[in-house]
Formats: sequence, structure tokens, C-alpha cells
Amino acid sequence: MPSANSLNGFEDLDTKRSPLSASARNGIWLLDDDVSMLKALGRLMTSAGLIAEKFSDPLAFLARLKHARCRVAVLDVWMPVMNGLEVQASLRRDSPETRIIFMTGRDDPSVRQTALDAGAFAFLPKPFEDEVMVKVIHKALAG
Repeated sequence: MPSANSLNGFEDLDTKRSPLSASARNGIWLLDDDVSMLKALGRLMTSAGLIAEKFSDPLAFLARLKHARCRVAVLDVWMPVMNGLEVQASLRRDSPETRIIFMTGRDDPSVRQTALDAGAFAFLPKPFEDEVMVKVIHKALAG
């Protein structure tokens, strides 16, 4: 059974600690169908003093755009239902100001080039150094 903080693949565990929603604080959204990776990224954000909304379902991620602003999206490339490039296309249409950072366990040069040509801010192969991800997110937030 889903927890009170889980809705259609959406997890916002960090808002329990803050009266402001994650999107109001940082606007960082994480999307990965691998729940363990999603939790690790969430812990990384918290340790870096950032708050992120976490999604395991691309459709829930995109539906959230109707209610909140996404400044930086960290997207997995390979997911069932929709891949990261499809999510990127929807973000370009519905939230063109969102900066997109891709991460992938299968670093295919053609996929990397497609993502970057479509405006991705960065493309990181897994595993990546925590400091690299944090630095890229800070650059995306600053830009």
C-alpha cells in the first residue's frame, strides 16, 4: 500500500521537514524507475543542502508540471512507459525553462548526442561521482 507521501510514483519525503514544498525551495525534480537510485539521489541532494521531489513514474512527473515549477530535472534515460528522451520532449513543450540533466547506466553515444542536441544541460553516465552531480545541479540552478 502506498504511503501517505507517495502518489502515483511521486515521493516527496523531504517536505515533511520543511513548510515549503521542494519545488518552492529548489525546483529540483528527480526521475528514475530504480527506487534505490532515486533514494540515493534524494539523500545526496539532502546532504548537499538541496531539496528534491522524487518520482518513479514519468507520467506522474509530467502531471506535476500543472501544479509546480521544475527548474532542474534529473532524468534517467532508460525507463519503461516513457524513456528520458520522451520526457525531455514533453518538458521542452510544457516547461521550456527547465534545465535537464540526464543520467544513464548505458551510455550510448547516439542517445547522448540526441539529448544534448535537444537542449540537455548535461549527460552523466552511471556511476558518477556524487560531487560531479551536485556541481552540475548547482550550475543548472545558477543559469
